[in-house]
Amino acid sequence: MAFPRPIATTRSATGIPTGRLAVWWVIASEIVIFGGVLGSYIMHRLGHPDWHYQSAHTNTAAGAFNTLVLLTSSLFAVLAHQAAQQKDGKKAARFLVFTVLGGLTFLIVKGFEWASEIQHGYTLTSNTFWSFYYTAAGLHGFHVLAGMVIMLFVAADARHNRELQRVENIGIYWHFVDVVWIFLFPLLYIAK
Repeated sequence: MAFPRPIATTRSATGIPTGRLAVWWVIASEIVIFGGVLGSYIMHRLGHPDWHYQSAHTNTAAGAFNTLVLLTSSLFAVLAHQAAQQKDGKKAARFLVFTVLGGLTFLIVKGFEWASEIQHGYTLTSNTFWSFYYTAAGLHGFHVLAGMVIMLFVAADARHNRELQRVENIGIYWHFVDVVWIFLFPLLYIAK
């Protein structure tokens, strides 16, 4: 027996679906968090010109590869949204799984990268640059992991053509995670 959906899940006082509005509120709060971390990083970087010696030890190739992986995973999120709009839940679920695989690839590469850096003595307590590096990249990695978990739940519903509007919502979140990386990559890897 199907229960009618409460009106609060489909409309808000603004005329924007409640789920989409909630995602934008989450992103606004995340902008404050990442903005604080990135703002602090930039201010410290400007005050410590010797940081370029430390940032030269980051693995730019791994960071660039991970950028490509996240951008590709965002393409899959867009294709999932497109499939959901066409009411093709199975196809949307498949693209969401591809997106999750992109996130998993990102985290695996990040794990190997961190293991190598730690093995070379670049740890969280080495100096301020590495503290910022691990904090910013770790916080981002946590958001990637959270997005992957949520996406798997959304894909499970989408596979049965349920709650297809959630595909767009998780896609918005995933694009935000992507944009954060677009800021982190040059700051942590390229700006020597």
